[in-house]
Amino acid sequence: LDPALGNIAALDLGGIAPLHRAPWLEEPEVQADPGIALVERRLSGDFFCLPFGGNDVEPGPIHGWTANSPWSVTARGDGDATLALDRAVFGANVRREVRIAGDAPLLYQRHVITGGQGEVTFAHHPMVAFAGTARMFCSPKRLVLAAETPLEPGRNRLAAGAECRDLTSVPASDGGTVDLTRLPIGDRQEDFVTLVEEEGRRIGWTAILREAENDIVFFLKSPDMMPVTMLWHSNAGRDYAPWNGRHRNVLGVEDGRAAGELGHAGALVPSVHTRNGIATTIALGGRIAVPHVIGAIPRPEGWDVVTDIGVSGAQLTISAGPGQGVRMPFD
Repeated sequence: LDPALGNIAALDLGGIAPLHRAPWLEEPEVQADPGIALVERRLSGDFFCLPFGGNDVEPGPIHGWTANSPWSVTARGDGDATLALDRAVFGANVRREVRIAGDAPLLYQRHVITGGQGEVTFAHHPMVAFAGTARMFCSPKRLVLAAETPLEPGRNRLAAGAECRDLTSVPASDGGTVDLTRLPIGDRQEDFVTLVEEEGRRIGWTAILREAENDIVFFLKSPDMMPVTMLWHSNAGRDYAPWNGRHRNVLGVEDGRAAGELGHAGALVPSVHTRNGIATTIALGGRIAVPHVIGAIPRPEGWDVVTDIGVSGAQLTISAGPGQGVRMPFD
């Protein structure tokens, strides 16, 4: 954990390093550049965004002060820690609880937001890098929404504003289609797409099967709390500093409550998201608890898909079809 901005700078789960670290982390000229937001200078692992994306209601850095300012460690144990954000955000206090399971390759997280005023977006921001190709699997989604305004115009593989229900056939910018389950989705591209969770599910999940690493990295969320999973496909589509065309084969799996790429202000007004019944903000003022889990396992022999991740009692099961399952204790 890096208390300077509250992110998980690096993670090891049973010998697997599931999270991405940007290639410029040790470059002094990048780290000393005040023109680059701290969250991008120290881009790594997973961080909590409050608000998510554009911080354009109460002025501040991209992804909010939760991802760009110091946290204090208030408790520390054997594999667990509690941190408190040193400043209030929209009048709210934010606490982060992190715990590595002692009996399974899982990292449990919970953010507790207390008090404050107004409606706000939020999301986790874990990033996975893969050396070659990978496959993406997820819990059922009822809608796919590509960014209306591309992150990098001209470098988007997905058609701007595309809407569909089939992850394997999303309209492409060249008139064809893109299969979001096969990574990378393009070369020298930057894309952002929102997946909307099917209603009525207890657990939402995303799994990345990394071919070269021969493992499966997965994320679990509460769909009621975080109705969308926003995917950031980053593959050398930015030529300016500090990216310089070298940020390759990275997928952000950003579970949250937001209006995609539209920023905080965009989440407060009617949009394609609200028209589709998507909750884009949460009301501050009480106590909000946001749970999230990161896991990783070696790829079981013969597995080339993940069909489901489910919880029954105190057990988590990752499945690849009938009779093919990996089970572990789950809190």
